[in-house]
Amino acid sequence: MAVIVQKYGGTSVGDAERIRAVARRVAVTRLAGHEVVVIVSAMGHTTDHFLDLSRQVSPNDHPREMDMLLTAGERISMALLAMAIRDLGVEAVSLTGSQAGILTNTVHGRAEIEEVRAFRVKEHLDRGDVVIVAGFQGVSAVNKEITTLGRGGSDATAVAMASYLGADACEVYTDVDGVFTADPRLVPEARKLDEVSYDEMAEMAGAGAAVLMSRSVELGRRWGVPLHVRSSFHHGEGTWVRPATAGPPRLIGIAHDPDQALVGLAAEEDAAVVAEALLAAAIPADTVGVGRDGAGAAVPRDQAAAAVAALAARPGSGEVVLNEGVGKVSLVGAGVADRPDTVARAGEVLDAAGIPVLLTAATPLRLSSLVPAESLDEAVRVLHGVFFAPGPGGAR
Repeated sequence: MAVIVQKYGGTSVGDAERIRAVARRVAVTRLAGHEVVVIVSAMGHTTDHFLDLSRQVSPNDHPREMDMLLTAGERISMALLAMAIRDLGVEAVSLTGSQAGILTNTVHGRAEIEEVRAFRVKEHLDRGDVVIVAGFQGVSAVNKEITTLGRGGSDATAVAMASYLGADACEVYTDVDGVFTADPRLVPEARKLDEVSYDEMAEMAGAGAAVLMSRSVELGRRWGVPLHVRSSFHHGEGTWVRPATAGPPRLIGIAHDPDQALVGLAAEEDAAVVAEALLAAAIPADTVGVGRDGAGAAVPRDQAAAAVAALAARPGSGEVVLNEGVGKVSLVGAGVADRPDTVARAGEVLDAAGIPVLLTAATPLRLSSLVPAESLDEAVRVLHGVFFAPGPGGAR
């Protein structure tokens, strides 16, 4: 009898009908003889609703109380799903992250999982129950405070639980069929990938692909848990995320992130100056280079003010540049930085489409460009059309 961990995102449990559909899928898996643990996210836009409600009540930061508020979303999902499964004649029990033994550090809003002590989960599995666990949340092992894992933290919960239980794989159910060469909602001709490596998926996630949280991919790689990204609306195969397989280097896809800002120092020609200042302030910046307005970096838009302050505080710094009207488009695949023809071609494609490139940076697995926000969708489409077109000219 295999242990199967299934994770369902907010769209998959977005309303009563979809919750009942998930319940039927879970019940079928359990009746096939498998032990089943289900990780759930909050329904639909529940988390966004809670965030908006909190801003209406108070304009100030309340990290502890915010975690108490946001964890309610997953508790709603888990209880409703347990009810629906039980109505199908299958015993099920719901557990919060703390009840399930998800132990974290003390950081509110973006806690890291430090240990899993899922004794209660195993006890219920031994009784034959389906166990539904609230994702995105845990409890600090130090002070017993409730914590949340940040956006997409339910994926991390699922991978951690799969590792603890020795599951054959962690199934991540979403509203798309798997991992594609680009967002299929933006590029209808994008192709589904049957398999990608942990490294490739981590780059896609870090560049903005919303199918998987990058932290969950890192956990999967660290703990050796294969991930299967698949649709919650049908039973077809999705995309497997596993260790790299033998084969020639390849391009795998285009990822994009609209939630970016460009910060930099005017007239500065050394990108390391910007990188060091942001690193010292613990501000994430994975795209750093020299662009039209000097050395700069792409940072998450909600970190823009902090990034500006970090650069302004640097001794001898010149004029600080901030542009919040940008998006990031990335070409992902092995050896991108070692292929000058690919780097040059990407720039030529964007230039031919009349899309200005404000900053470009390359890593061994990714070429990222900052473009005006209003041109981001078109940048994805034109790059995909050139690098992933069917036939001999397209990537494989």
